[in-house]
Amino acid sequence: MHDIQNETDSRGIELDDVGISGLRYPLYFEDGHLRQEGIAEIEVTVRLQHDRRGTHMSRMVALVHEHLRRFDPRKLPYVLKVGADLLDAPALAVSVAVPLSTTVIAPASGAESCQVHDVRFDGRWDGGDTTLITSVTTEVTSLCPCSKAISDYGAHNQRSRVTLSVTGHGDTPYPFGVQEAVRLLERCASAPIVPLVKRPDERVLTMQAYDHPVFVEDMAREVSHVCRERGLRHSVKVRNLESIHSHDAIAYVAG
Repeated sequence: MHDIQNETDSRGIELDDVGISGLRYPLYFEDGHLRQEGIAEIEVTVRLQHDRRGTHMSRMVALVHEHLRRFDPRKLPYVLKVGADLLDAPALAVSVAVPLSTTVIAPASGAESCQVHDVRFDGRWDGGDTTLITSVTTEVTSLCPCSKAISDYGAHNQRSRVTLSVTGHGDTPYPFGVQEAVRLLERCASAPIVPLVKRPDERVLTMQAYDHPVFVEDMAREVSHVCRERGLRHSVKVRNLESIHSHDAIAYVAG
């Protein structure tokens, strides 16, 4: 059968990325600490040579089926290289977005529940160089320092969505794991989010938040500070879903 994708294109334009997006596929995640099954949304793209009409997108699905159903971010550089060879491409990128959960223990009752975090892995192989950006988004509680300072009693608090993205390279593609990221984000907030709480737990969490007020600026700086101390290339995004304002508060920093 004639291979139409391999026909020559005479316009001389290289495409930065071409491939498949929105592919939902089951996978088993394992990084040495966290293990669980889920449904991921996957994107696979290549840089397409200037003289090649198209790429073989069916091979991208085959790559996912053969090499990503058991997904270990530490092994993604190998998968990227295999994909680049399979598709005869000078560069290949894979993005995997999957919800992952961690176990949460309520502070007073000891009740166990699970909190779900949005996790995304963006890997790229380009001429032999590999990068992997691991992004973890979780929700925490933040209590406003200004509200606490000016009020006779109480202070407004809200849920905050915090995203930490850490970039790994070469032989160290995954220098900071998902669980580590979640724990760091919780420590830098006023209090964690606990899905299942009894009244004694609610009391503990309310007072914990009151004793540890933070602005979005505080959370972004503290997460970045820890990453800088560990020599991690990173970015931090914080969004407070404000409870008494008609706007949200945001902060961003990269280091």
